[in-house]
Amino acid sequence: MTEATDLPDESSGESGETPGEGSAKKPASPRAPRAPRKTSSSRAPASKTSGSSPRAPRRPAAQRPATARKRPAAAPKPSESEGTPPPAPEDAAVDGTPVDPALEAALESIAASETRDEVDQISSSDADEAALEQDEPAPADEPAPEDDAVADDPVDAAEQAVATITGSTDLVPVEADDAALVLRGIRKSFGDLQALDGISLEVPVGSFYGIVGPNGAGKTTTLSIIAGLLRADSGDITIAGVDAAAKPVAAKRLMGVLPDRFRTFDRLTGRQLLYYYGALRGLPPAEVERRTIDLARAFDLTESLGRVVSDYSAGMSKKIMLAGALIHSPRVLVLDEPFEAVDPVSSAAILDILQAYVAHGGTVILSSHGMELVERVCSRVAVIVAGSLVAEGTIDEVRGEVSLEERFVELVGGAGELEGLEWLHTFSD
Repeated sequence: MTEATDLPDESSGESGETPGEGSAKKPASPRAPRAPRKTSSSRAPASKTSGSSPRAPRRPAAQRPATARKRPAAAPKPSESEGTPPPAPEDAAVDGTPVDPALEAALESIAASETRDEVDQISSSDADEAALEQDEPAPADEPAPEDDAVADDPVDAAEQAVATITGSTDLVPVEADDAALVLRGIRKSFGDLQALDGISLEVPVGSFYGIVGPNGAGKTTTLSIIAGLLRADSGDITIAGVDAAAKPVAAKRLMGVLPDRFRTFDRLTGRQLLYYYGALRGLPPAEVERRTIDLARAFDLTESLGRVVSDYSAGMSKKIMLAGALIHSPRVLVLDEPFEAVDPVSSAAILDILQAYVAHGGTVILSSHGMELVERVCSRVAVIVAGSLVAEGTIDEVRGEVSLEERFVELVGGAGELEGLEWLHTFSD
């Protein structure tokens, strides 16, 4: 068996062209395939570190690939040792030496980043200067900012909270001399029935205003149109200076409503229902809870807040609905028969609450069949008969020299005819 040919010792630095000890036993022709080993970059450093004499080049230098000239890091070394600054990146190709594309791209990226940093610094400096200019106090001879004048406007804190949360700008301050409610030529019909025929009235701010009339006269229809529950066929409505037709949401935000024959979410507890009302009005949860406790104490509902509303009596349901109408501290309260089915003790408590509310600038508009109650608590009254306004003014202006009930009977047309009821004077047994 033929003995294997010894390969040249790579650590000795000998050339691949000089055969070793076993070269005589191996033909020279197989040496040609060893040409691909010509670019062994690891040999040069090995020969230098071993201290042996440099080996002869395997081929002329002209045929070598210019790998060393592609390395830009090798060029600055002599200049650093001599103490001269390294050349700028854009000067790397001045002498004809090609520059690595990856390195050139990295340099361009760094330059672009530095440019962006400079722009950001300039923008930040400009913003700081603008902020300082805004924070500088106005000179003494210049008028105060408009915000100082707005701070004194009589806008309720609850409405300000609603404006902050919802982003609304429809709230407007109301002067004490403005009307809380203005109706002009309100008409409403249901088929062939003319429910309202040109109702016009004006309710001053801070008044307790009563609307009275016989059954079917149009009281509930009038209050429903004011509250936005019905739409009038014609006419104009203004709530605290807000046009209800042009800005219905802003107008409704200024009101609290207790409708007649109300329907509510009676499967909720009293506490949940009041929280729902407060959340709809945009109040923060902590404020809703605080007002719920206060209203429950005022209406004697503290022990009933954990019960579902469907278990409430008619009077308790009326009180929880009235509490819901008050929870956002509205400018105008629209109450349809608020004292119906309410016991005398609760009625007295409700009256105290409403009178304190009016004394602080609120406006209450209510309908009632109790003439004695209206005469006692209301400052103004309107009498509606068959959809028309037959009397309006202060209590003294409307009643004259008689009681309000007597005057009401005169305006309505007196009692019904008793003729034909003689059979009622005898008993069937």
